[in-house]
Formats: sequence, C-alpha cells, structure tokens
Amino acid sequence: MNQEQIDQLKDLIDYERKRKSPPKDFPKLPDLPGKRYTDKEFFDLEKEYLWKQSWLLAGHLEEIPEVGSYKLWDKAGQPVILIRKSKENVTAFYNMCRHRGAAIVLDEFGQSDKLVCGYHGWTYDHDGNLIGKRDPKDFVDFDDSCRSLHKVKVELLGNLIFVNFDLDAGSLKDNLGVIYDEVQEFQFENLSLIDHYTYKLKCNWKIALEANMEVYHVQSIHPETVHTGLDYTGNVNTFYPNGHGRMVAPSRTFPDLPEVALKANPDALKQTNVKNGKPSKYYKNQTYKVEDNRPEIETCGYIARTCTQSYNLVPNFVSPMSEKGFPILLWWPTAIDECIFEVFWVAPHWGKGKRPAIWDIAIDGFNKVLDEDLHFGGWIQKAVDSYVFDGVPLSYQEARIYHWHEQVDKIIGLNRIPNDLKVEPKITEEWTHPNDNKKRLEEYRNFKNS
Repeated sequence: MNQEQIDQLKDLIDYERKRKSPPKDFPKLPDLPGKRYTDKEFFDLEKEYLWKQSWLLAGHLEEIPEVGSYKLWDKAGQPVILIRKSKENVTAFYNMCRHRGAAIVLDEFGQSDKLVCGYHGWTYDHDGNLIGKRDPKDFVDFDDSCRSLHKVKVELLGNLIFVNFDLDAGSLKDNLGVIYDEVQEFQFENLSLIDHYTYKLKCNWKIALEANMEVYHVQSIHPETVHTGLDYTGNVNTFYPNGHGRMVAPSRTFPDLPEVALKANPDALKQTNVKNGKPSKYYKNQTYKVEDNRPEIETCGYIARTCTQSYNLVPNFVSPMSEKGFPILLWWPTAIDECIFEVFWVAPHWGKGKRPAIWDIAIDGFNKVLDEDLHFGGWIQKAVDSYVFDGVPLSYQEARIYHWHEQVDKIIGLNRIPNDLKVEPKITEEWTHPNDNKKRLEEYRNFKNS
C-alpha cells in the first residue's frame, strides 16, 4: 500500500471507532433466508454453478516440487490431477482415462515422466495428449488428437495453485481485480508451505466460513485470546467487486502472533524450547514474551504489521495476512450439514534444519483460536435444522457476509434460485471499492471538522 492508502485506512479506523451508527445511507440488509443452509436444491445449485465456475485454491507448488510431480486433488468433488509440467508451469486434468474412465493416478502424490492408465495402459504426456495406447491396430479410424485428457483451467498466484472447472472463465488476476495488486506485498512467490492440515466439521460449510468473515463475535468467543490483542471496534470492512472483501482490524498493543498464541495455549511453554535452547518458565495468567526470530516478508507494509489484514475471496478462501507468515483457510462441502475445513500455512522459509519451535507455538496457539471459532458450528447447524429457523439478520459489522452471498447468487444465476432463497441485492456500486471508502471518509471528515 502507498502512503495515501495507509493514511486513508488510519482515518477509516478512527471513523469506525467513533461512529454512532452505520454510515449515512448505508443500506438496511434484509435477513439472509434460513434455508440457504439446509435446502437440498440450493446445495445442488452451489455444486453445479458456484464450485464449477469459481477460482479455487488447490495446492502449493512445494507439494509438486519437481517436473513430473503430481497431486491428486478432489476437495471440490471432482477428481483432478495437478502436474508440475515445468519450473514455471502447472497443468491440471480430470483424473479419468479417455478410454473407459479409469483413474490415471491412485496416489495422492507422486512423480512420473508420463501418465499411464493402469487399466489398459493408455498413456498421456504432461499436456494431457494421448501419446500411446495398447494394440492400436484394433482401433479403426481412431483420432488420438481428439482423446486428450479433459483439461481443468489452472493459474498461479505466486506459489499458490488455483483451478477453475470453467474453461471459459476469466483470468484469476482479472477476477481478483485490485486485490491482486494489493497482495503483491506478501510475495506469494517466495512463501514456503509451512504446514497443512484439515478438520471435519458437522455443519454447513457457509456457517463455518462466515465465522471468519466478521469480528462482531470476538469479544464473546475470544475474550482471553484474540480480544486481548485486536480492537474490533476499529475494524474497517471493504467490499470489492466479484464478492471479495477485506477486513482491517487494528491491534490494541500490536502483539505479535506468538504472544497471542501463547495466551491461547500457555502450556506450550512447558514442552517447547523457545529461547537460547532453554525451556522458558511457565507462569499462569502472565503475559508471555517470546523471542521470535522467524524471517519476515520485508515488503509487508504498515497495515499488515499493525493490524489484522484479512482477505476473503469467493467462494471459500479467507486469510489474515502478516509479515511473519500466515494461514489460508478453506471450507469444502461434503454434505449439506458437513464440510472439511482445510488450513495451509505459508511463510518465508527459515533456512536449514527442522522447523523452528516458535512455529509449533504459533500454529498450536492459532489452532486454539480456531477451536473457539468452531465451537458453535454444530450448535448452529442444529438451530438451522430446527422447525423455527427462518433467517439471519446481519449488522453493519457483518456486511461482508451479505456482500459474499450476493455474489454467490450472481454466479449461480438469479433466474435459477427459488424466490424464497434469493438474497436481495443491496450493496450497490456506490458501496463497493473504491467508492465505499470515499463515502465513509467524507462523513468522517465532516464530523471531525464539526
């Protein structure tokens, strides 16, 4: 961010802290229809259109480090092979032979100079071209060029691998718009994969996602962890085109991640050597100071270093980015009332040797915060399945959720969604970046000068 953008965000943070109501003329948001979380028809529409026509994070280049390395990926319900074609390029295909549909690869990870179907031996190169088949004499007037593997569109954001099942989709860069430029400060091309794990959740994927798209809950759910370091009253929401959003929430005392993490899990100090090779002492209810020698992303700016700078990308990507490294959170539906919660951690690599203990503390502490977030998921699912659940009223602080739902309906197609499940368009262009900032800044300057 340039200095003008930083100064604007400082003013917007001050505005959010001092405002007595939502911005003038900000639209009143209707309730989200409750059946969006339980209706089988809507779930099927999501599957057919939202997941089929969106850019989805499928992996990290370090998972397929060498030419010929592959990853079998099926989080979106489709069998996909990601292949490292060259140092700079990745290709992606449906994991199905063009002969009789057998899987080309069976292992989650592997490496091969060509792709060979184990059923009848049909062979493909890394561009998906059919380059060989057993007993070609028995295929009369057969055009091999028409039997390439079915492609999946793939693009990179630094070391992150995104896929899209819609071959006619616009580019990832165009979809992200100004966000693509904003996140360059985090140097995704230089970030290593530090950790990767999943949870199974007993709730609709949107319930879990939405818990990470607002800070209205922080004081209640995270009173001894996040709330001690994050001032949610100064949170600035930004609504970008295509349903994406950003949250900038200032820190109270600017504690770094390990300090917050240790408050979430002080017992970690009992088992972890964190300073000069000696175990740190453990004192209950004390603020902990830990030496954090993790390398930094040097280009990270003032906002990322002093605030939680978190982006949500349609459909299922949320990431609170910072200079030491950060998690990327993803939610994948497996049923109407179940999902997989996936976490990628990316950061500058520490160099030689095993992962420093400070990362164990940071990740374990963050997972404690996630546990706090996930605590209500199952209970909310019981509520939305009840006889009386009829909708979700959202506050101004939760408006990014509404903005996200508006885009989901656009992707699915308003003509396909039953009237009682539609989200009424409310957050218009005048409240979308960059116009939203202009309106709030004008109001802030008016009452500041009055």
